[in-house]
Amino acid sequence: MATPYPVWFLSFTRQTARLAEIIIQLEKGGLALLPLRAPDGARGPGMLFLDAQSALPAVEEAIAELRHMPDANVLAVSVGALPSLSTWALLRSGVADVFSWFEVDQPVEIVTSRLRYWQTLDATVTDLQRCLVGRSQRWRDTLRQVVDMALSNCQVLITGESGTGKELVAQEIHRLDARPGKRDCVVVDCTNLIPGLSGSELFGHEKGAFTNAISARDGAVALAHEGTLFLDELGELPLPLQAEFLRALQEGTYKRVGSNTWRQARFRLVSATNRDLLAEVQKGTFRQDLYYRVSGWTCHLPPLRERKEDIVPLAEYFFTQQHGVRQPVDRQVYDFLKLRDYPGNVRELQQLITRIASKHLGEGPITIGDIPRTDWPDFAQLGAAAPVGDELEAGVTTLLHQGLGLKEIKDQVTEIAKKVAITHESGNLKMAALRLRCSERILQMHRRDEPETQLRLA
Repeated sequence: MATPYPVWFLSFTRQTARLAEIIIQLEKGGLALLPLRAPDGARGPGMLFLDAQSALPAVEEAIAELRHMPDANVLAVSVGALPSLSTWALLRSGVADVFSWFEVDQPVEIVTSRLRYWQTLDATVTDLQRCLVGRSQRWRDTLRQVVDMALSNCQVLITGESGTGKELVAQEIHRLDARPGKRDCVVVDCTNLIPGLSGSELFGHEKGAFTNAISARDGAVALAHEGTLFLDELGELPLPLQAEFLRALQEGTYKRVGSNTWRQARFRLVSATNRDLLAEVQKGTFRQDLYYRVSGWTCHLPPLRERKEDIVPLAEYFFTQQHGVRQPVDRQVYDFLKLRDYPGNVRELQQLITRIASKHLGEGPITIGDIPRTDWPDFAQLGAAAPVGDELEAGVTTLLHQGLGLKEIKDQVTEIAKKVAITHESGNLKMAALRLRCSERILQMHRRDEPETQLRLA
């Protein structure tokens, strides 16, 4: 780092002499350490300094606030020995790495190398978000893992429900793979393998190997040589083929159907499945040795219901990038999209946007009138649901049994209303304030005070 690289830091240690020594070494190494006044001011990578006597709950609370900052990668550095339980607690809270300064060799190099890598990582994640759309912390964490996997040389197993984007992620892993001279990514959908001919699809065949084999043909393994082989829905791979494919994966050798000649193929394997392969191993429908070979690094793609704050960015992307719709979208349309269930995940949302965009005419805004009637909510079912008043009454009854008075109950309900509104507007305080008909300042104070009050229902 030729010029001083600015890095914020928070200190939770009273060992000031040791901390000063560490800061001096880091600044000699090319960093400019800047004390962070408030967690919501964090930008880019930073450091937490602590020791075994630090109040771990206070550290975890600060990390939780820092997690709201999209680019705030956090490195925790202990100025003394740190118990293993504390180290794991910090990692679970969201820090990217933890180490004890005086127990490692070349700690300055460790810090600077992490910072350089995180710079590259964040830039790559931003690039990925152009096609793997989403701004939620859950999705950004997933994309960071995708980048880590792509830059390694591990075999990758992508898991997740149908429609979560497994093939797109596989293509991006291949694109980011830094192998020199890398060749193509070859895709095999294991659900389309025909019994009796599936060996040919993977390994190719010789002329006359079976009926209609009028000429020799390369299979996917040969075509993926020096490139990437993507096996989609790996759990559907027929059991007899699993042993043959395991040899090709381990030894880099295979035989065409109808041939006695061993051929060589070197490729990187990326697999995807919506099945629980470990459960399939227990049932005997998937080989255990193959499972451990293909799952060198496993990445789980979250379903859309676990990243609902990404529904609006995804909808905007599908409207503009895929359908060329540049008109504004009425907020009631987004309300409808956010409240709807998506068993088919992102693919189902994409198909819904296609139907809305196809129905929209003219240059005016997209409104709820553009939502096809077949996609309307089931109003009869909604009317049959338990009234909101009954649910609220049950919650208040529980709080009364806990000994809370009128003021405490009012405060609890008010805080929950703020939290729900902020979540519903994907963190946009201005829009949440409009929905609640209160000042934006009130919601800013709420965000600063979280998570002090939460409704506890038995």
